[in-house]
Amino acid sequence: MDPSRTILVVDDDSAVVASLSLLLKRNGYAVLSAYSPDDALRQLSEGTSVDLVLQDMNYSRKTSGEEGMQLLKKIHERRPAIPVVLMTAWGSVPLAVKGIKAGAADFITKPWSNEQILHVLDTTLGLVQARDGGSDKVPSRAELDSRYDFTKITGIDPALLKVLDTVGRVAHTDAPVLVTGESGTGKELIAEALWRNGARKNKPFIKVNLGGIPTSLFESEMFGHVPGAFTDAKTARTGRFETAHGGTLFLDEIGDLAPASQVKLLRVLQDRTFERLGSSKSITVDIRLVCATLHNLHERIQEGLFREDLLYRINLISIDLPPLRKRPGDIPLLAEGFLREISTQYRREGLEWTDSAIEWLVSRSWPGNVRELRQLVERTVLLMSSEKIAADDLNLAQQMQPARKDSYQLPEAGSMTLEEIERRMILQALEQFGGKVADAAKALGISRSSLYRKLEKFGDLP
Repeated sequence: MDPSRTILVVDDDSAVVASLSLLLKRNGYAVLSAYSPDDALRQLSEGTSVDLVLQDMNYSRKTSGEEGMQLLKKIHERRPAIPVVLMTAWGSVPLAVKGIKAGAADFITKPWSNEQILHVLDTTLGLVQARDGGSDKVPSRAELDSRYDFTKITGIDPALLKVLDTVGRVAHTDAPVLVTGESGTGKELIAEALWRNGARKNKPFIKVNLGGIPTSLFESEMFGHVPGAFTDAKTARTGRFETAHGGTLFLDEIGDLAPASQVKLLRVLQDRTFERLGSSKSITVDIRLVCATLHNLHERIQEGLFREDLLYRINLISIDLPPLRKRPGDIPLLAEGFLREISTQYRREGLEWTDSAIEWLVSRSWPGNVRELRQLVERTVLLMSSEKIAADDLNLAQQMQPARKDSYQLPEAGSMTLEEIERRMILQALEQFGGKVADAAKALGISRSSLYRKLEKFGDLP
């Protein structure tokens, strides 16, 4: 810990202040104490050097948290650069979520563990350092590669470089990261880059696809079990959390997690402790959490499918990956890389793209993103007889692609909104007609100008 970092502890309970002050001083922090909102604001108004405020939410017999919310608001008005971490009882987590929405950096529930508090404070201060060390100018790919390891990620598009810059700056912290983006955009590669460029790179990187775990097996898979915990549990099992101890746990498709499992996950993320199924012995874990989803979790919250408090526990940092159609300049680079890799794999070295093939690739909308591009390149390599790949070869390979379910039947009710269905149909029409707007509009039964308006609305203008 850097002894120059100062924490202002605000709580009307002198025992709490004394306990926290002792803990923080023992771990290298300088500590200031305040026993009321007025006392805290007075110290901040005097220009006292403070790097973080750790504040309670209640300062009287009232338990509404309004005093804490008012204090948070005034701190942001007077010293907006100072991060604020809230303290609240477990039963008041909705109040903490309200505080996060109002600008708090994180929250801690009472009773807490010393490890939990130190983890949250160190992570929050690490993020401030990463933020202050950045700039508005997006670095070049060469600059990023000189500082970080992004060897598995191809691209020079400014939107991608901005993502990589964020990854590099927050990788060394333990901040939970939520990676969002359409299917096939490379969310797992971003999670792996966070691990590879962080302090835990020599520790485990454990990947879990939550969409593939039945609710009935969630506890056993994630937390493990002891012999006899349930029928056929003849031997002990180590769960994913325990396996990831000291390293990074990547939870993919977290938006598909069942509500009952979300509650169990939230408690573990809050306390960093759990029990194996069938055991009463608590196990404490030290992990860095990275989650990913293709869903809009705010929409799923409105639909009652995702817990708001869990969202704010997993996305201290949010990274949104751009779809491939938003970075057309990267398509030739990706296609060339895939061609080299796949032609070597199938012993077809010497294959080359023609100009017409590259033009064809760039003209596509790629609803399956990078994954779809790679599959098409692989299918093309398998079908090729000559060494020059032309647009006609790609057309043939695409015709042999298995039809997606949503290309010939309506999705299940509730799985997509009408707007999402409309957008997908438009992109499918554009793909079918090689990006020709006039032909696509005719097939959809709308005018060319109407199609352009819809493309502008969805942000998919070619």
